[in-house]
Amino acid sequence: MFEVIRGPLTVLGRFLLCTIFFMAAVGNKIPHFSDVAKIMESVGIPAPQLLLVGAIVFLIVGSVSVIVGYKARIGAILLLTFLVLATYYFHAFWNLQGQAQQEQMIQFMKNLSMMGAMLFIVANGAGPWSVDSWLPKRVTASAEGRKTLTNANAA
Repeated sequence: MFEVIRGPLTVLGRFLLCTIFFMAAVGNKIPHFSDVAKIMESVGIPAPQLLLVGAIVFLIVGSVSVIVGYKARIGAILLLTFLVLATYYFHAFWNLQGQAQQEQMIQFMKNLSMMGAMLFIVANGAGPWSVDSWLPKRVTASAEGRKTLTNANAA
């Protein structure tokens, strides 16, 4: 029974996991580029506009890659890199006091859990309903078809 729902669950899981990254890029960072770059500069990030472009690329490419399951391990590494840097620069709860410290610790822990999910994808791949899973089967079937055709022509 579980094998029947494993594929759809992995697709849904990848989609839910990566929606936050995709929407952060297209719903916040792109439309508010100047404001986000100023915030990045205020926390000490060098070359904020250049690095913001990089962050947007990492977020879009990484999230789409993981969602469709194409080169999902690379996409997860892109998102993991973004998470490590964003967590360090924007959620440094250890520098704060009181309510602000609590709020940033929650954000830090949220990001930590997403880092764990990215490591899980790096270690295990995107699952059964993914382009990464589908391509090797197609390549193997194509190679077997060429081998059969070559053997038939040789006979």
